[in-house]
Amino acid sequence: MTEHPTSHEGRQPLAARSQERTRPRQQDAAPAASPATAAIPGPAAAPGPAPGPAAGPAGLDPQAAARREGDRLRFVGAATRRIARGIDLDEIVLGLCRASVPTFSDAILVYLRDPLPVGDERPVSPFVLRLRRSDRLRLSEEATDSSSETERLRLPVIDPHGDLTPAAELCEVRSGGALAEVLRGVRPVFGDSAAARAALPELLGAGRTVPTGHRAILAPLRGRRRVIGAAVFLRGTERPPFESNDLLVAAQLATHTALGIDKAVLYGREAYIADELQRTMLPDSLPQPTGVRLASRYLPAAETARVGGDWYDAIPLPGSRVALVVGDVMGHSMTSAAIMGQLRTTAQTLAQLDLPPQEVLHHLDEQAQRLGSDRMATCLYAVYDPVAHRITIANAGHPPPVLLHLGGRAEVLRVPPGAPIGVGGVDFEAVELDAPAGGTLLLYTDGLVESRLRDVWTGIEQLRERLAATARLTGPDHSPPLEALCDDVLDMLGPGDRDDDIALLAARFDGIAPSDVAYWHLEPEETAPGRARRLARRALGRWGLDDLSDSVELLISEVVTNAVRYAERPVTLRLLRTDVLRCEVGDDSPQLPRQRRARDMDEGGRGLFLVNRMARRWGATRLSTGKVVWFEMPSRGQ
Repeated sequence: MTEHPTSHEGRQPLAARSQERTRPRQQDAAPAASPATAAIPGPAAAPGPAPGPAAGPAGLDPQAAARREGDRLRFVGAATRRIARGIDLDEIVLGLCRASVPTFSDAILVYLRDPLPVGDERPVSPFVLRLRRSDRLRLSEEATDSSSETERLRLPVIDPHGDLTPAAELCEVRSGGALAEVLRGVRPVFGDSAAARAALPELLGAGRTVPTGHRAILAPLRGRRRVIGAAVFLRGTERPPFESNDLLVAAQLATHTALGIDKAVLYGREAYIADELQRTMLPDSLPQPTGVRLASRYLPAAETARVGGDWYDAIPLPGSRVALVVGDVMGHSMTSAAIMGQLRTTAQTLAQLDLPPQEVLHHLDEQAQRLGSDRMATCLYAVYDPVAHRITIANAGHPPPVLLHLGGRAEVLRVPPGAPIGVGGVDFEAVELDAPAGGTLLLYTDGLVESRLRDVWTGIEQLRERLAATARLTGPDHSPPLEALCDDVLDMLGPGDRDDDIALLAARFDGIAPSDVAYWHLEPEETAPGRARRLARRALGRWGLDDLSDSVELLISEVVTNAVRYAERPVTLRLLRTDVLRCEVGDDSPQLPRQRRARDMDEGGRGLFLVNRMARRWGATRLSTGKVVWFEMPSRGQ
């Protein structure tokens, strides 16, 4: 019979506790081993030395008995080390199986509670055990090579005659039943004890038998607070039966396995919570605003610690603008991720108020101070205007962005660095720069450019060179694809460069051509709606959208009429032609319009109802100078 593949540690001889340790209960103890019984280094036992005049109580001389005890101790040490090496549930159970077979037993079945309770959670009822994994010796080398993975996992039970019958996959533990009593007792018992004879058929299924004569051990797996499973160790007839000391060995293996499973389940729950927290803190998808294309990447510092404080965001603003944000909270804990989520939510709220970038950073700084004295973060906030082809940037201690021009030139933008968020008492400065069509702006966190092997400015220069090299591959007249560009940037990271989280946000500036924009100022008087209709009709005629004229004129008239009613300064009207036709009407009144259902006798209140029914989308946004009401109509063919 060939041995099951196992590690060097798994092949070491058995060990057990010293003679002074507590023995199992008398009814479960095994009779003393015969002179032919030896240590268990493999599937078959070698004959032991003949008993002499000074033979011990087990029929062996004191030196042989001492060697066996030492073998057991060494085995327990090697087996528990192997079990402890596992991180997740499957690795721990596999470690138990590989350590036990073939050194300690010919076969093993491991049952675990389904589902496994986590921490202080109250277990669900009924109490169900599921066969998690099983292992056994192979009958021949050919059988080992030809066995499928399913056959290796679905272990048959060894009966006294060598026949193999499969064990049940599921077992419901009846309250007050024999199996429940054995599990409640915690201590391992021999398979032919009174308690196990009634419990094993319940666990393995009706009609399944186990070897007689101390050739099976049923060991409950108890975690920190409750029983979480059971293990069954089996030996065939070609091998000596278990001894009483082997119950102590089984107890050690079961205890280390159960505690390891408890920790693995808790670790898995914490990792799941961390993943969910990080996922919900970052945007599920990026918006697709007019005049700009976006791509992003996020990489945690390590697969085993996926929580960090890096974030990115893209927020549509009134006037077809978009805010680009990237930030980094100090630390890599769940606390850092929670603070990141609060700052990101605050940034989104401030962006909807249409505050200048430096004002957004100022309010973020105040929010960080309210969260605590040691809440530090860096942040870069930029606003891109596709109509003006300009970008306004403010920085709070963050690495500067890199702009890749259409011709392949990459430059690090000169932005005042500012102090990190949370310092307090500092002013932030914004700069306005050109955003040429076809250019690509790259915002990133310091994990991309700084590590133990290089300083931040060396990394920024390497990033600039990498962007320029990538752009040269696509030629001077074409910008590199955004997704491929992000992947290429991350490829510059070496083995020692992953010390921190990495957030990356790339924006391709397409802009809106001046020929696709129409803009007017209207005095807040009764003639404004009629003039707005005429101006819109002419613009639509130039763009070849005469078929939209009637609908657009009607909706513009309703929105302008509402704006003139409350405005004190000139009303703005802007039309943007992109993939859709967007109409924007702005006034100096901060009160946002609300759709309501007009009664039959009301003379007004139906304007927004018409906008809602006829427009593809519509909305109203409050600005620092008033508000903007906008709606979109599908272009021809949509």
